[in-house]
Amino acid sequence: MNEPPGAAAGAAPVPYASHAASGPFVMDAHWLPYHPDPSRPRFVLPAGAVDAHCHVFGPGARFPYAAERKYTPCDAPKEVLWQLRDRLGFARNVIVQATCHGSDNRAVVDALHAAGGRARGVATVQESVSDVELRALHAAGVRGVRFNFVRRLADSTPRDVLERIARRVAPLGWHVVVYFEAVELPALFDFLAALPAPLVVDHMGRPDVTRPVNGPEFALFLQLMHARADVWCKVTCPERLSVTGPPGFDDVVPFARHIVERFPRRVLWGTDWPHPNLKGHMPDDGALVDFIPRIAPTVELQQLLLVDNPMQLYWAH
Repeated sequence: MNEPPGAAAGAAPVPYASHAASGPFVMDAHWLPYHPDPSRPRFVLPAGAVDAHCHVFGPGARFPYAAERKYTPCDAPKEVLWQLRDRLGFARNVIVQATCHGSDNRAVVDALHAAGGRARGVATVQESVSDVELRALHAAGVRGVRFNFVRRLADSTPRDVLERIARRVAPLGWHVVVYFEAVELPALFDFLAALPAPLVVDHMGRPDVTRPVNGPEFALFLQLMHARADVWCKVTCPERLSVTGPPGFDDVVPFARHIVERFPRRVLWGTDWPHPNLKGHMPDDGALVDFIPRIAPTVELQQLLLVDNPMQLYWAH
């Protein structure tokens, strides 16, 4: 196997299906590793396409997993992500800090430095982060912070602390990525609507796709999108949201397509590789790319979703 682009000079290439955790870490017994041989998608991505939501895990021997983590994953290092990027046909990545690394962003920063300008990042920071540290993260390519409200994945942080973090990063031109489930939105709505930085919502706010797309639960999420012109949405993770399941994830299509068509200039798409904490199956990333034309059926919508929107949000400053 050739050395993947972005790998350190002289570094040994990492086999795509290398799954084990390393160092003192043992992968959780129930953990589903990433697909060992993803297909090449039939859908040809537009030139310059961005995978706007993916992660790197470890390797734990070099970037230890956080003591407070809720899970121990397989290693999923940057070299494997670059291989996937090239296999699927993406030009760039947005790497989102994973909760298994807590607020230690070294694995993400290392990947950004190695990417040669082809990646941007979203960090997790504590209120104690210094201005010097924030500027260093910005120089590395970080353009946002992530607030996780899914309690099974991360301990809750007081909202006043989150508000102060958002206020500090806004002058850098950063946004706040928020991850929550639909049932949590009523209690979060006013807080999110008032945050002093642009918002990017992970995975459509995790709607219950067994409920109607024109029902009150999804309507509240659309209300959040309407409430602010600077709320963006990742129409991602059909493999997490679907009840009908692969290969088509048919029950997710109406929700994602509705958002893409209603807010075409505020949507993003990403693989979510290496798909942490999935329980039922591990998706083929090539098949996920083939899902895109079902939710963005025109060339114009695909160009906005995959190129223009992420470039504006992550590479314009």
